[in-house]
Amino acid sequence: MTGSYAYRRYSAGPDPLAPPYDVRSALDDMGDAILSGSTPLDALRDLLRRGLPGASDRRGLDDLLRAVRRRRGELRENTRLDGTLERVRALLDRAIGQERAELSPDEDGRFREALLDALPSDPARAIRELAGYGWRSAAARRTFEELRDLLRREVLDSRFRGMREALADPDPAAMERVRQMTSELSDMLDRDARGEHTQEDFDQFMRKYGDMFPENPRNLEELVDQLARRAAAAQRLLASLTPRQRAELAALMEQTLEQAGLAEQMRRLGDALQARRPDIGWGAPEQVSGHQPMDMGDAVSALEELADLGDLETTLRQVYPGARLDDIDEEAVRRALGRSAVDDLEALRRVERELEAQGYLRRHRGKLELTPKAVRRLGETALRRVFSSLESGRRGDHDQRDAGTAGEPTGSSRPWRFGDEQPIDVVRTVVNAVRRGGRSPVTLSVDDFEVAETERRSAAAVCLLVDLSYSMALRGTWAAAKQTALALQALVAAKFPQDAVQIIGFSNYARVLRADELAALEWDMVQGTNLHHALLIAGRHLDRHPDFEPVVLVVTDGEPTAHLMPSGVPRFDWPPSPETLTLTLAEVDKMTRRRATINIFMLAPDDRLRDFVDEIARRNGGRVFSPDADRLGEYVVSDFLRARTRR
Repeated sequence: MTGSYAYRRYSAGPDPLAPPYDVRSALDDMGDAILSGSTPLDALRDLLRRGLPGASDRRGLDDLLRAVRRRRGELRENTRLDGTLERVRALLDRAIGQERAELSPDEDGRFREALLDALPSDPARAIRELAGYGWRSAAARRTFEELRDLLRREVLDSRFRGMREALADPDPAAMERVRQMTSELSDMLDRDARGEHTQEDFDQFMRKYGDMFPENPRNLEELVDQLARRAAAAQRLLASLTPRQRAELAALMEQTLEQAGLAEQMRRLGDALQARRPDIGWGAPEQVSGHQPMDMGDAVSALEELADLGDLETTLRQVYPGARLDDIDEEAVRRALGRSAVDDLEALRRVERELEAQGYLRRHRGKLELTPKAVRRLGETALRRVFSSLESGRRGDHDQRDAGTAGEPTGSSRPWRFGDEQPIDVVRTVVNAVRRGGRSPVTLSVDDFEVAETERRSAAAVCLLVDLSYSMALRGTWAAAKQTALALQALVAAKFPQDAVQIIGFSNYARVLRADELAALEWDMVQGTNLHHALLIAGRHLDRHPDFEPVVLVVTDGEPTAHLMPSGVPRFDWPPSPETLTLTLAEVDKMTRRRATINIFMLAPDDRLRDFVDEIARRNGGRVFSPDADRLGEYVVSDFLRARTRR
């Protein structure tokens, strides 16, 4: 027996066969904002607002927010709240007209005509007076009963969603069941307030009355939330009407509940719901401008949806302290925007979770921070961008030759010694073991291991001095400077692990920067460009590595305007004082005596700065570059590679 199969597009959620999202691309996208001065938290929020890079079919928070606002606008433009009042008046007028048509011109007819003429204009009072009227017209009696059934269904539907269907049968037993349900619900809330409620009580209640709650709540709290939101929407309906409409509809509701024997129970239930959920905006009016009148139950549903959309808009904006994607109600997203929006939200949540789970972000004392792993990734990305812009002829490895650990294999090997980092020569190691043992299986001992000898690449002590002054941010060069520093650090770590690199930031004073703090570093809003102090720190780094080749690179957009006094306090002068210039140039001369060439990357076309760096070049023999900010990394990395290759 052969079976038949039908194939169609999978629509029950995200594609289960899709490859996992590469969270590294999200980090790279965040990295641009972080290196431009944003905090990791702001960069993450910006990413989540814009959507995932490379995922064109996935919406970000801004897209979801626009969809929510569009839906709110549609509801406001298509909602008119007085539809039930209009239907009540129309049915009342029709019943009275049908009755008048049946009246005879006798004394009884004239008396009834006078009673109908004297009816109040208020529909609630008119319906109350007609409740005991003996209708002569059977059609009028049926119309009046239709009116009362309408009110009963609409008033109860405004409190319990779907009650119109539950009361479609005019059988009095159906109304009695509603009274029993309301009474038992109030009793259950009272027991819960005393701490006596159990889940079994709720399950038993739902077995009896679950058909009256189409949203199928799983516990009492969910039921309370659903009923409270609808009751609050009913109050907002009244508040949104004109004073006359409000008075008429409120009177009709009260009268209908009294006739149904539910007035006291509904007041009791409403008080309990408002006490448990005072936070959902009871009685706040809503501005709507629709032309098509809606029944009361539908109008309450529209106002309930508007309130849900308002709450959803607040959480989607994520602008309040401590905001997280977990705050967004998935069920509210599903109701408002459909399943695809839930999938979009889950994709965003997965990125937020994976950035932490995979070790790129961490929360420390309530603050989101980059981990060293993330900083390495940003450095590698910055380096790739630099190399992608370099000409192919300017790329290449070092060709220094010496015995060591970081060069190309020479083809020879030697016995392994403790502390060796050269690669193991697997073939010769196994051959040694076979020769020693001569039997199978082969067992290895320490004496069998040999390592492959490699060419040595000369080690360098690298100092990158980066200007942190506020002018770097004003000129838009701050992000480029940070990317350059990270790219250089990544290059040294990957290609020249034997090098000792130190990044020094300087403004009114200088300090050594770790890679993990460099990425999230902000510019200093202080006065002063203390190159003197930066050169002092760089000199100490070079002195700690006397056998290394010195490499000193300076990135700045201004001449030195501060120096470090003997007391350790920086002094600022503008224009630069002779003392600042003298002390800074003295450190330049010390660098020259250390055989350290200082190459300067000048980021501003300033005449005073140009004169100063030309003087450094004359004294030291270094070079001066004036790159655009977007090519700074290319210049610095190329110059570093050129200097290392030459040495």
